[in-house]
Formats: sequence, structure tokens, C-alpha cells
Amino acid sequence: MTLALLIALLLGGGGLAWLSGAIQPRLPKIVGLATLLVAGVVVLAIWSDGTLPGRSWYAELELPWIPRFGIGLHLALDGLSLLMVGLTIVLGIVAVLASGDEIASRQGFYQFNLLWTVAGVIGVFTAFDLFLFYFFWEVMLIPAYLLIAVWGGEGRQRAAMQFFVFTQASGLLMLLAFLVLVYAHHAVTGAVTFNYFALLGTQFAPGLAQWAMIGLVIAFLVKLPGVPLHTWLPDAYTQAPTGASILLAGIMSKTGAYGLLRFVVPMFPEASRTLHWPLMLLGAIGVVYGGILAFAQSDVKRLIAYSSLSHMGFVLLGIFAWNELALQGAVLQMVAHGISIAALFVIAGRLEQRLGSRELARMSGLWAQAPRLGALGLIVLVATLGMPGFGNFVAEFMVLLGAYRVDVVVVVIAGAGLVLAALYSLSLMQRAFQGPALEVAFADIGVAESGLLLALIGGLIYLGVHPQPVFDLWAPTLAELTARVPGL
Repeated sequence: MTLALLIALLLGGGGLAWLSGAIQPRLPKIVGLATLLVAGVVVLAIWSDGTLPGRSWYAELELPWIPRFGIGLHLALDGLSLLMVGLTIVLGIVAVLASGDEIASRQGFYQFNLLWTVAGVIGVFTAFDLFLFYFFWEVMLIPAYLLIAVWGGEGRQRAAMQFFVFTQASGLLMLLAFLVLVYAHHAVTGAVTFNYFALLGTQFAPGLAQWAMIGLVIAFLVKLPGVPLHTWLPDAYTQAPTGASILLAGIMSKTGAYGLLRFVVPMFPEASRTLHWPLMLLGAIGVVYGGILAFAQSDVKRLIAYSSLSHMGFVLLGIFAWNELALQGAVLQMVAHGISIAALFVIAGRLEQRLGSRELARMSGLWAQAPRLGALGLIVLVATLGMPGFGNFVAEFMVLLGAYRVDVVVVVIAGAGLVLAALYSLSLMQRAFQGPALEVAFADIGVAESGLLLALIGGLIYLGVHPQPVFDLWAPTLAELTARVPGL
């Protein structure tokens, strides 16, 4: 029952944070942080206990829910899920701490929505019943929408509605694809089930498999996001408050990558062999396209948003290269990108809060007044552009090397994204922190904010010099996936 209690803890903590707002305005933040810390201890305890006897699972819960339709409460935690759940809780803590004094009203309701979003994401990463997966997919949508719509910037209503429409439409498309899977399995076996493992290996008519796979790919690319289904991204990431931006870019985008990795290729191996090259090319295009648009931005949060599009292109490329090297790189990129994008949004939030603007034209020469923020920002940007010694470099290098074994042309296209990353990252540093100082008062970050950024930087350095624990953690899952689908 540990997994169910973990999710219940986050849901209950969210409700308690909402109620505590009526007692003391700062209490909801304390409740939210305490809830996430306790959740982190629970996950560490699950990991330290090791896997279940004779299995690669750390925890599992399987109970009937709606037996008539073969729907069950099937939650499980393998190495890949554990890695993503751990990242979710860490970035949830960062989101709470990064909020600072940015949330001036309805602090309790804000923490409620933040914790429920985290709970929904963890549900997605642990659900092995397709209907339950869809249920949690929808659970994380509503509170994320409210985080943008209630506490976002001046264009929050339009951004929130775009986010909702894109995500809701893609969720319905995903449900339709799941129903096709269930129907195809019933046609062969006579049994109705939404169980992930029962549906693996279902025999499809070739055309039906391809269409069902395309439906899932579209659904997951919207959340990843991938070109050309990314158009909701710049407004949502830009208008959301700092904590919500961290959740959207740092963990919710990983649910799309996780879906591609867990559901699309294992369930549709033959269709994946047919479509893997166009999807690799789409990933490479996303790397370059996101980099070009990031370089063209004058709004610091929009620049970061498009940089996220570029970096998640490497994940798409690695997944559909589908060899051990590329897949290891793709998962490491999911972790490293989550940490680095959180650090970038923390910096952007501090800039906007102090200047009252996100425009780079108002940020020239800030290093003179804020040397701590400038120095830490430089390290984060250097990590983001893929400098050796940081996790982003290891991840992108492994993806490119693994994809090179599949298609050289696609790798050459994606390789151009590394040059673009250097251009927009160093351009951001030059335009915001270097150059002539503007006559504007700007306070440097304090000890707490510096400590938060240093912790995130420490994580990136650790992944850059010693990524092996990440590889080892999900190695059994990788072996199972590649045994089921040896290659594309």
C-alpha cells in the first residue's frame, strides 16, 4: 500500500495546505514543503528496501477497481518509475522554495494545486493500468491549469486556456488509442482488460496498429512537447508563476517522454519500426527549431521555454533511435534537463520579481549589482549549453552517439542544436549580466536562494562526473524494454 499512501499523502497535504491558509498566510508553504519532504523520505525508504524478491520492482499494488471492464488499481515502481518519481519530488520541493514572496494571494489554494499536480504526475509514473494512467493524466491537468490561470502573468487566461485545450484534446486522443488497444486484445482473447502487461504483445492489424500508435504519439508529443505540437508551450511557460513553470517544464514534460518510452514502442514494435525515422527527424528538427527561436527572444522566460523545446528534442531523438546508448542518454537528459530548467526558471523568477519585467533590454549590466546571481547564472547556462562536466553534456553526447549508429543525417541536423545552445545561452548572459549597467536598483539574491541554486548545480555536476547510478537504477527496466523490442 506504500504507493497508494504516497499519493494520498500528497493529496491530503494539499488539502491541509489549503485549509491552513485561513490560520496564517505563510503556513501553507510550510505545510507544502513538509508534505514533499515526507514524501521524499517515503521514496528513499522504498529505494533503500531494494526490489521485491525475485523481481525488478521496488513496490507494487494491484487491487480490483471496476472488474466488469477489467480496470484495476495497479500501481508499481520499477527503476525508471523510481527515477522519475524522485525527480518529481525534488523539483516539487524546488517549486515550493522558489515561490518566495511571488504568490501574494490565496497561498493555501496555490500550495493545494501545486501538491495535487505533483500527486497526478507521480500517479502517471506509477500507473500500470491504462485507464488509471489516463485518470492521473487528467488529475494533473486541472490544478496545473489553475496555477497558470489564477497566479500567472498578464496573459494568463489565454495561456491557461491554450494549455487546457491542447492537453485535454491530446488526453482524449490517448484514451481513444487505449480503447483501440483494449478492443484489439478482446478480439483475440475474449477478455476485457486495461492491464498494461496483459496488453503487451497484442496482435494488431497493421493499419490499426499504426493509427493507434500515431494517436498515442500525438498525445505524448503535446506534453513533451515536440514540434509541431508545441505552440501552447511559450505562453504557458512564460505566463505561469515560477513554481508552476518549474513543474510544467521540469516534470510534466517528462510524462510525455515517459509515455513514449513505456507505452508507444513496447506496445507497437512493428509500427515503431515503420515510423521511427520520421520521429527521429522530428526530434532533430525540434532541437534546431527550438534553438533558433530561443536565440530570437527578448523575453527571458520565452527564451527558456524555447530552449526546453530544443533540449527535449534530444529525448525524442534518443527514444526512437532505440538502442541502449541512446536510451540511456535520453533518460539521463530527462533528469538533467529537469534540474537545469528548474534552475533557469528560478533565475528568471528572481529577475522578474526584482525588475518587474522579463525583457532582456532592461537587464543590462546586472552582474555589477548582483554578482552572486550572475556567477550562479553563468554556471547554470554553461551547464545548459552542454559543457563537459555537467549532466546535460553526458546525456546529449550519448543520445547523438547512439543515434549516429542509426542515421548519420539526423545526427548532423541535431548536432547544429549544440551550436545554437551556446549562442542563446551566452547571449542571455551577455544581454542580462554584461554590458553597460542600467541605472536601476537591483538587489542580489540571498543565502537561501543561492543555496537552492547551488544544490541544483551540484546535482548537474554529479550527473556529469558520475552518471552511473542513474544508469544502474533503471538498467533492469532498460533490459526488459530492449528484450521485448531489440531494435528499430
